[in-house]
Amino acid sequence: MTAPQDAMLARDSAATRPAPAGGRLRRALDGPGAAWASTAARLALAAVWTWAGLAKVADPAEAAQAVRAYRLLPEALVKPVGYGLPFLELALALLLLAGLGVRAAAVLSAALLLVFIAGIGSVWARGLTIDCGCFGGGGQVAASQTRYLQETLRDTGLLLVAAWLVWKPRSRLSADAWLNS
Repeated sequence: MTAPQDAMLARDSAATRPAPAGGRLRRALDGPGAAWASTAARLALAAVWTWAGLAKVADPAEAAQAVRAYRLLPEALVKPVGYGLPFLELALALLLLAGLGVRAAAVLSAALLLVFIAGIGSVWARGLTIDCGCFGGGGQVAASQTRYLQETLRDTGLLLVAAWLVWKPRSRLSADAWLNS
């Protein structure tokens, strides 16, 4: 074969050869599907923060009791954290629902979830038997009622959702998209 024929054959075979898997994945992660995935992630995380915040805001004393059960904070911080946490969760929910400051809300969500995972791991390691108080309630429970593994896996999954939003904050139906257009 001549050089031009070799070049033409190479070009033709490259055109018919499937794209490397990494290329397809990169296009999928950067395409319109990524914005919809971010929208779903944003709304799912907003729903969880709404549920958690509303479950606690109605009874701040119970929320403080849940914080106290972890035995991690000095008593002087138990009430401020217990009373303030539902409002932080609801603020994150509102930001994510509106799609306003998505990356910042996702970073705060990830930080909060890491604190929750560490807290659950701490009580598990110390042999305490508490309800996490994540969605209301909290405090001492029977050893058979602890759900540390499930709670840790749930929060790790939510942490992955938050990490996605840190990486890909642009989403559909969001104030950020409207403000940046």
